Amino acid sequence: MRLHRAAVLIAAWVAACTGAAAQEFQLEDVPAVASVPIAQIKTRTVIFADQRNDKLADSSTGLIPFEDWARSRPVQRRFLSLFPSFVEPTLNQQTKLKLSVYQAEARFRLPRPAAALDLSRYANIAFLEQIDPAVKHRPITAADAVPNKDADAAHNRTPERRWCEDAKAICAQSRYMFEGKIPAGIQLANKLREERKKPIPDFIEFQSEIMLIRQPHLAELPSLTGLDSTVTSGLEQNIFWVNQVIQFGKLLAVLQQHPTEREAAIATVYILIVVRADVLNKQREYSNTPILRNLVPAQLLMGKSSFNSGDSLSAGLPKYARSRIKAIADMMERE
Repeated sequence: MRLHRAAVLIAAWVAACTGAAAQEFQLEDVPAVASVPIAQIKTRTVIFADQRNDKLADSSTGLIPFEDWARSRPVQRRFLSLFPSFVEPTLNQQTKLKLSVYQAEARFRLPRPAAALDLSRYANIAFLEQIDPAVKHRPITAADAVPNKDADAAHNRTPERRWCEDAKAICAQSRYMFEGKIPAGIQLANKLREERKKPIPDFIEFQSEIMLIRQPHLAELPSLTGLDSTVTSGLEQNIFWVNQVIQFGKLLAVLQQHPTEREAAIATVYILIVVRADVLNKQREYSNTPILRNLVPAQLLMGKSSFNSGDSLSAGLPKYARSRIKAIADMMERE
């Protein structure tokens, strides 16, 4: 009798674990998120799109020149840029720093009314730790924010206020150590570089601000999502300083009431990463050195190098975006 009871308990535990695994979100690639009718979004499915096959994307990198993106998509520029008036910075009062854009967007259904979901739970460092455990964070203040005090980073200053001075904002300094073969490749590249050149770091370090979106901006978000329903909350992370490769980044999550179902919500998540084109132009330098061909920056960024690995930044931006969005969907589903 006891053995039978134990077997039943074990079977129930296995079934529970199997059921939990089956309930994880699955990603479905689509040409464009807005092209999928809300009624066709399946339970526990994230519809995902990025711009790699966009007509504006550079065929050699899969990235869109920032100026083309900003000109052709003014609504996205308004909400997804570091701030609406951001333009490519001018260096040395003469040379414009050219930038390129990687943009991903996703949408998924949640089985609760939007008003019952609270994005304020994610406006903290714990949220950042959960969506990417490979990145380590520590809190910082406005006095630590590099653009607030460094003239070389002044182009990333928001015109409305200083970064991190809003009492409702949480700011963090974050560090990600490259994984897999990339550190060894960077070490080799540094040995082959001219001594006068600054060594390439084997880590990405960045500063960001995370906070809830407040009115009147909250009510304006349907113009971005293209979904005509009430926005109940929005959360954004602005990456305003990075030590290399990336100029800035944005994570934006928007919760709206399902247009036809009272007991459901629709979440739309955007990830924008803007990289320096001068880094991408190093492609020729590396591609002409056989031992460094796998370190071509554009290939690494887009996950097309044999050096790519894991689920974080070392995997390349497309896999990184998918992993982060899936983690967010899983968190919201469990709330």
